[in-house]
Amino acid sequence: MARYTGPKTKIARKFGEPIFGSDKSYERKPYPPGQHGSTKSRKKTSEYGVQLKEKQKAKYTYGVLERQFANLFDKAHRSHGITGEVLLQLLESRLDNVVFRMGVAPSRAAARQLVSHCHIVVNGEVVNVPSFQVKSGMTVGVRERSKALEIITNSVGRQSRYSWLEWDASSMTGKFLNVPERSDIPENIKEQLIVELYSK
Repeated sequence: MARYTGPKTKIARKFGEPIFGSDKSYERKPYPPGQHGSTKSRKKTSEYGVQLKEKQKAKYTYGVLERQFANLFDKAHRSHGITGEVLLQLLESRLDNVVFRMGVAPSRAAARQLVSHCHIVVNGEVVNVPSFQVKSGMTVGVRERSKALEIITNSVGRQSRYSWLEWDASSMTGKFLNVPERSDIPENIKEQLIVELYSK
C-alpha cells in the first residue's frame, strides 16, 4: 500500500505545527526546513500557494494520498451540507482515524498498520481496509488474539475523550456514536481554503 514514508519532522516544520503528534525534533527547530528556514525575510506566498499548502497539510495529517483525497472531496461536494465540513467528517470517519482517536494506536500510521494486519474488527468482523468508512452506531474493537500486542496495551488508556466516540477499556471495544460536528474536530485545518482550491 502506497503511503508517505519520508521524514515527518521535515513535513511538520514545513507547515509550522507538529501535525504528526508530539515531536522533540520539531520543538528544537520550529521553523521551515532548508538553508533559509530560520530567516524572517521569506517570499510572500501566493493565494494559490496558501490553498495548496492547506490541502497538503490535511493530506499529511490524515495520511491520505492525492487520488484518495480528490475522491473524498468529490464525494463531499456531491453530498448535502457544507463541502469543507463534510470533507473533514469523511476523513474523521475513516477506520484508521477512528482506531487512532479511540486510543488503540499512538498515531494514525500505527493505526493504519493495525488495520492492514487484521488486528481490528468492525461489528465483530475483521476489516483490513484503512479507508473503510465507519458509520454511526458501528462498533470498532481489537481482535481477541491481538489484545495482548504491546503497541496496543501501551497505547490504550492514554486516549483523549471525544464526544462522538464511546470506549470500553475492559473489552477493548468502542462505538462510533455519530459523525462529529466541525467544532468538535480538533485539527487545525482551514477547510474553506481547500474548497477554494478545488473550485478553481
